[in-house]
Amino acid sequence: MCNEYRNRKSVRRLIDQCNALNMPLRYPGGIPNTEPSDSIRITDRAPILRNGQDGVWLEMVRWSWPGAKGAPVFNFRSEKRRFDKAQRCLIPADGFYEFTPAKDAKAKRKEKWLFTSTHSELFAIAGMWRANAANGEDAWTMLTCDPGPDIAPYHDRQVVVLEPERWTAWLSGADEKELLLPSDAGSIAVEHVA
Repeated sequence: MCNEYRNRKSVRRLIDQCNALNMPLRYPGGIPNTEPSDSIRITDRAPILRNGQDGVWLEMVRWSWPGAKGAPVFNFRSEKRRFDKAQRCLIPADGFYEFTPAKDAKAKRKEKWLFTSTHSELFAIAGMWRANAANGEDAWTMLTCDPGPDIAPYHDRQVVVLEPERWTAWLSGADEKELLLPSDAGSIAVEHVA
């Protein structure tokens, strides 16, 4: 499952996108000072959008919390589950990675694939967060579903990709069955990463 993603877009670009959606952001810890990144990995702190006391908050929060057996919970199956409005978050991204076995059986490294949206340069991955989940700090995880046709040849699951026009619906508590869906055919571009 997705254990690495990309966000090359600036915080300013994210703020502009949210303003265009009439979703002004609040910054309880100040505007995050983050650099565009090709690689955001499990346990990294990364920007998320979540509901706060006075609107939508943009905050830096840890990716993953310790599971019951100690392994990090970085992906979470969405099927047949309900997510309270207060638990929901959006993970801004412009790409995510999946890995497949190497074509050459002697190769030690897996093949790495980058998935991007064909509709928008900035999207969000549906997520949920927990308070004080990892060593006393808040943490989030990505929600997954069955793969859409663009992703199925590479993995048997996919993260839930939400285009900007669906961000407000997710955060406002809209029905999960309407939002936590596989990506439509042709909506995800795939690129081999050397």
